[in-house]
Amino acid sequence: MNDMFSRRNFLKSSGFGIGALAPGSLAPESVFAATKDSVTNDSDFDSFARSFMYHIPTRLYFGFGELDNLGKYRLPGKKACVVISGGGAMRRYGYLARLEKQLDQAGVQHVLYDKVFPNPTLNQVMGGIDFAKKNGCDFILGLGGGSTMDSAKAIAFGCTNPGNLWDYSSSMTGGNRERTADPLPIVCVTTTAGTGSEIDPWGVITKEETHEKSGFFSGESMYPVLSIVDPELTFTVPQDYTAYQGMDAFFHASESVINTKNSQMGEMYALLAITLVAKYLPRAVKNGKDRQARSFVSLANTLAGYYMRCTSAHSLEHAMGGFHPKLPHGAGLIMLAHAYYAFFADRKACEGQMVKMAKAMGMTDARTGQDFIRALDSLLAQCGVSHLRMSDYGITKDELSRYPAIARKIGGGDISADPLQLSDADFLSIYQKSFR
Repeated sequence: MNDMFSRRNFLKSSGFGIGALAPGSLAPESVFAATKDSVTNDSDFDSFARSFMYHIPTRLYFGFGELDNLGKYRLPGKKACVVISGGGAMRRYGYLARLEKQLDQAGVQHVLYDKVFPNPTLNQVMGGIDFAKKNGCDFILGLGGGSTMDSAKAIAFGCTNPGNLWDYSSSMTGGNRERTADPLPIVCVTTTAGTGSEIDPWGVITKEETHEKSGFFSGESMYPVLSIVDPELTFTVPQDYTAYQGMDAFFHASESVINTKNSQMGEMYALLAITLVAKYLPRAVKNGKDRQARSFVSLANTLAGYYMRCTSAHSLEHAMGGFHPKLPHGAGLIMLAHAYYAFFADRKACEGQMVKMAKAMGMTDARTGQDFIRALDSLLAQCGVSHLRMSDYGITKDELSRYPAIARKIGGGDISADPLQLSDADFLSIYQKSFR
């Protein structure tokens, strides 16, 4: 990490440093005040200051133009399997050519696997595993959004562990098999701002035959060894996907705040991410070339990825996405958001945490969880996504009844860490209230 910080602080690399997070720009003092003010008595302190371990082994470079510095950094092998989407965007916008130039300059051979699509499937990933093995690749490089980076992680895992990838899944039909080896080293270059996959060890894959959209985790070695976050690469993300991805980052953070297993340090990351999304995502949606807005939304995405403690909201969305792979993950979360958070606000289940989030969003006089619901609804309206409908993606009201049991089994978030324990009937009610 020394060379990362000696050359440039990752916050300063995009043209702003800690000094930019000052009254008049973000007013982050409200974020840290919310954290401080939450500790009002001994019992509050005991809950807030629970023990935790924190270790992120990823070397991360953040800033405009960082893609063009990749070849200068210490890469983990001599032959890369470059994983991109099959949609053509990486070629069309020149990102692939720029990446290949960097690999060439670094003397790294590379082959291209371009068979990944949104909500990547087990079959796509298994194809990538076979491809990387046949070409003798010694590390995997994902260039793109969350689906591409998740696929890169899964391919890296499958290259060193025998059998079918699903043998190692803990989902409904997974084999729960223990790994036999660490994955190949992973490098990520993100072109979106939403998933946090460049800085976390998770991968989400869908098994089409059983409609299981499930994440898997394999310890520290599943973290990328090196990641690039270059906000300039997000300029080409369309308006609607800018909103979906930015809100995905927001929900990573908001779920982490209400998570009953959170920690004080993680909460600081999450609250700052919420502040940044609330202030800058509407601007990024309105003007995709807004340099400052894109920078701060990218930073929010990374901060939320540093500390991601998802609750049942992600499990609920994964159940939907497993049956409807064309549903963007962020869009699914948006559809569920009001009913999901209102469930807890109506029952005053996590008032203090919701008040902190509302204040982080600029509602300085927030007093109850309902204030957070109002702030959330306002943000969704500002980003132009309040109109999203499940029915537009083929979801029918009749099929909602099958989702609760699936959400409980496939994972996606830690259901046991919800502010209240939700029954299948509660899950169904959230789905039904969200349906349009």
